Amino acid sequence: MSAVAAATLAPSGTMPRAFGSTLTGTWRLVRFMLRRDRVRLTVWVLVVTALYASQLGEYAVLADDPNGLATRALLMRTPAMISMAGPGYGLDSYTVGAAVANELVLWIVLTLAVLSILQVVRHTRAEEESGRSELVRAGAVGRHAPSVAALITVLLANVVIAALTGAVLVSAGLPAVDSFAMTAGSGLAALVFGAAALVACQVTEHARGASGLGFAVLGAAFVLRAIGDIQEEHGSVLSWLSPIGWAQQTRSFVDLRWWPLALCVVAIVLLLLLAAFLASRRDFGSGLVATRRGRADAYAGLDGPFALAWTQQRSALLWTSLGLGVMWLATGSILSALPDMMETLRDNPIYSTVLGEGDLVRAFIGIMGLYAAFGGAGYAVAMSLRVKAEEESGLAEYLLATPVSRARWLGAYLAVAGIGTAVVTMSGVVALWVGAAGAGVTDPTFGEFVGLGAAYLPALAVLTALAVALYAWVPRATPVLWALFGYMFVVGLFGELLGLPDWARGISPFWWVPNTLVQDVEVADVVGLCAVAVVLFAVAFAGFRRRDVPTV
Repeated sequence: MSAVAAATLAPSGTMPRAFGSTLTGTWRLVRFMLRRDRVRLTVWVLVVTALYASQLGEYAVLADDPNGLATRALLMRTPAMISMAGPGYGLDSYTVGAAVANELVLWIVLTLAVLSILQVVRHTRAEEESGRSELVRAGAVGRHAPSVAALITVLLANVVIAALTGAVLVSAGLPAVDSFAMTAGSGLAALVFGAAALVACQVTEHARGASGLGFAVLGAAFVLRAIGDIQEEHGSVLSWLSPIGWAQQTRSFVDLRWWPLALCVVAIVLLLLLAAFLASRRDFGSGLVATRRGRADAYAGLDGPFALAWTQQRSALLWTSLGLGVMWLATGSILSALPDMMETLRDNPIYSTVLGEGDLVRAFIGIMGLYAAFGGAGYAVAMSLRVKAEEESGLAEYLLATPVSRARWLGAYLAVAGIGTAVVTMSGVVALWVGAAGAGVTDPTFGEFVGLGAAYLPALAVLTALAVALYAWVPRATPVLWALFGYMFVVGLFGELLGLPDWARGISPFWWVPNTLVQDVEVADVVGLCAVAVVLFAVAFAGFRRRDVPTV
């Protein structure tokens, strides 16, 4: 096996080269990683670019609306918005460019940071844990080549995203230099977290642990920036301890500064050197922190596939619910300013198209409920596909060799994923209500908020069922789910504005769910969604029972 790997990595017609450097084979691995993840990375690029384009549509509405911009500037001065967006620059004379930079950079950095962390862990610690990296390292590949290749792959992905999204900003009429400074800064800040994930891969022995440490660093950076920005206008010392703050301190479209991006470059280089130092001082396949010795026998409550699925998903459920809950709590706290803001936008025809002709405040809160449902949708797809990860790792084959039926194993994972999806969605709308109630907003009531979230549960069941049906029949097609997720986002927010026909909007399960704060629920639509979910679940179980495991 090692000879085959070595021959594969050596140039055609030649003998494998001796290790002349710890980086030997880096570019060959970069090409392999790009080829392997060409679909995954393409989806990421398209989704982030679409996110820019969709948000620019909202900001373009305000270009000729000074009152609307002034209202957004007032909101940006509130502690809740500072924590959720960042220090506001140019608020005294708010422009579309300043609004884009102030309100979008944080979320773009978070999105790209997630991409960077997942990609680095996928190509380093996960490969080492599976044993594939040992075969690759048996060839003409240096010790640090896989790690550097993974970081270069993430760098190339971020460069492509920065170029495309910068072009989107320029096409909207924003200054080119500031546009590309903003997108480049977001990519560099995200790459810092990719380098931090590389260090985490040396510390822990398992891919999930490395991902967890990487996301913990990301969460700590978010908290430091939020506290620092609230403490002092335009950020305090704490803000400068966060790579997110460095990207925001470029002050694009207001007072462009390039030098904060140098901090990102320095941090990336230092983290890369630290990762190389730690990798040289640990055994291959292990981490610097030894794995904690477990019990000799399992707890009685861990008997069965449902308990196993719950054990694997409970941490993700906890942190997802907590993270999104904090965000919706902060969002709810600014709803007290909503009536004044909506009053300034009442005569804007585009906002009227998006929000409808009725109560604009309730319509806007309904959109916040839709956002909470999107959080549940992302969780539903990710957790439903945990079964695919179990199969790819070979663990599913071992488990199914025991007296556990396929239907029982698959059903257990789906049950836990479904419960978690409902918890993420409902906890989001409840946190939204708590924030609103704390700010003195009593309309809508608690029951109406709960009804708003509950209305999306049948649609989330359809998405979950579709995910597992694709996994059961065509496992390689599961990335399509993330493309559908992006399509659902566009349809949910801009379907009316884009004038999409009903058949195109009906592809999204969320289109069949009304804003219960301003509309009545159609029983036929609810029954239809439930029926589709049941059929897809049946198709999934039938398909999974027929095919071999593993076949991914």
